[in-house]
Amino acid sequence: MLEANLVNLFDQKITYARISIAGGRIDRIDPLGPERPGEPYVLPGFVDAHVHVESSLLTPPQFARLAVVHGTVATVSDPHEIGNVLGVAGVEYMIAEGKRVPFKFMFGAPSCVPATPFETAGATITPNDVRYLLGLTEIGYLAEVMNFPGVLNGDADMLAKITLAKAFNKPIDGHAPGLVGDDAQRYIDAGITTDHECFTYEEGLDKARRGMQILIREGSAARNFDTLIPLLGEFPKQVMFCSDDKHPDTLAMGHIDQLVRRALAQGQSLWNVLRAACLNPVLHYRLPVGLLREGDPADFIVVDSLTDFHIQRTVIDGETVAEHGLSAIPDLRSDHVNQFNCSPVAADQLAVSAEPGTTHIRVIEALDGQLVTNELRISASIVDNRIVPDLTQDVLKLVVVNRYKDAPPSVGFIKNFGLTQGAIASSVGHDSHNITAVGCDDESICRAINLVIGARGGLSAVAGNDPDEDQLLPLPVAGLMTDTDGYAVAAQYAALDTYAKQELGSTLSAPFMTLSFMALLVIPSIKLSDLALFDGNRFSFTRLQLSESGN
Repeated sequence: MLEANLVNLFDQKITYARISIAGGRIDRIDPLGPERPGEPYVLPGFVDAHVHVESSLLTPPQFARLAVVHGTVATVSDPHEIGNVLGVAGVEYMIAEGKRVPFKFMFGAPSCVPATPFETAGATITPNDVRYLLGLTEIGYLAEVMNFPGVLNGDADMLAKITLAKAFNKPIDGHAPGLVGDDAQRYIDAGITTDHECFTYEEGLDKARRGMQILIREGSAARNFDTLIPLLGEFPKQVMFCSDDKHPDTLAMGHIDQLVRRALAQGQSLWNVLRAACLNPVLHYRLPVGLLREGDPADFIVVDSLTDFHIQRTVIDGETVAEHGLSAIPDLRSDHVNQFNCSPVAADQLAVSAEPGTTHIRVIEALDGQLVTNELRISASIVDNRIVPDLTQDVLKLVVVNRYKDAPPSVGFIKNFGLTQGAIASSVGHDSHNITAVGCDDESICRAINLVIGARGGLSAVAGNDPDEDQLLPLPVAGLMTDTDGYAVAAQYAALDTYAKQELGSTLSAPFMTLSFMALLVIPSIKLSDLALFDGNRFSFTRLQLSESGN
């Protein structure tokens, strides 16, 4: 039994009430009078409307252990990261792991594994696989349809998966950065209901006006909150909050609760903010999450006030899972499923021979806080007939190595990482999760990559010639996650992030997270797959080396 100021999101009223719980559900709500300022407030728990749990680098039990401290009771979780590594078995692994803890994971059926035919993934999820997954009670929706060109061009497999989701009456998530106008309407008409990839207000406005649900994303790399938050006041029933990809250090500090405070600080209505954080995801995805009504599951949070939103207690199915900053979810170990089959690389494999007539190269411009990139054309730095990094222009070498079989590394160049020495590497490389590395010289890049290969997955950073100074965070679960204590992982990741910035010179706010998206071909405008440089606007491979004529 609990007495507190009850926040009713349906009637938009606050009353002091006694809440009785029995069998994990709200048994009775007895009003006791008007709001009592100064007393605690009880309201529905927060929901992350779109997240890849794998990107926290934590297994589902460890993710939940951190998230509940911040008032999160549920996530709409897309397991396509592990799906790209292990296929349907990876999705089943996430479901089984999620069931081990009192937290409400709603997983989706990955729609795009592999995301494109222009990269090497570890598995394929076919329409028949999607049919099987959608038939599981634990699968609540068709996960983000990243192949929007396939939707627009009538790709048979893509349309078959969408048709299956409609047959199972399950929502279909979108992913269409920059798509507006008639093409956006065609995408929506195909059955896609949400988008978390809007990166301009105009794009979000266009899609919202067409009836789409807009998920305002604020993750560790992609941060669109400030740009899109004005949409909340205009479309309060069509906006949700999500993180998409959140690394462990930032998850340890906060989650959806941070977005609630920021939205309120910017003058957004309390009721609209709580709709986005608590109500809209539950209604849209039909989540089995209680909303503080009699008969609902007893899922709620207790906060000190409706301004500071300090989480005093988080309750799921009537069980207290966090209280006063301490998680009650146990520190669980998990099986180390994986697929990692490549041999160490040698530095001479990373050399780029200059072709006759080459004067310029296509360079990826990484943008801090964005997944989109720009294409630059920069004068090639050629030494001994090899194209090399040019630190004076902050042009570094980018390498992608196939983790699933031995194959020649793919090499390109990138700007804005800011490294002045050494290299960083990661087996978290959306979406196929090959090894991605960036660095100042071939020897450092090679060493960083081989650290990851030796651990069968992880994040690494190297500087100088002393291997004893090398930094490594192992990720033994699919090369994406670890089952060790989430708070310890958060501290280790924070130290690695600091090392990349202070010792190696990176100027990015989240260098490892940004690196993980440099092979994400479905986000324009130019990326690097394990096969070649890729033009995300034309959806085709493109040349690295250019002559004066631009060819």
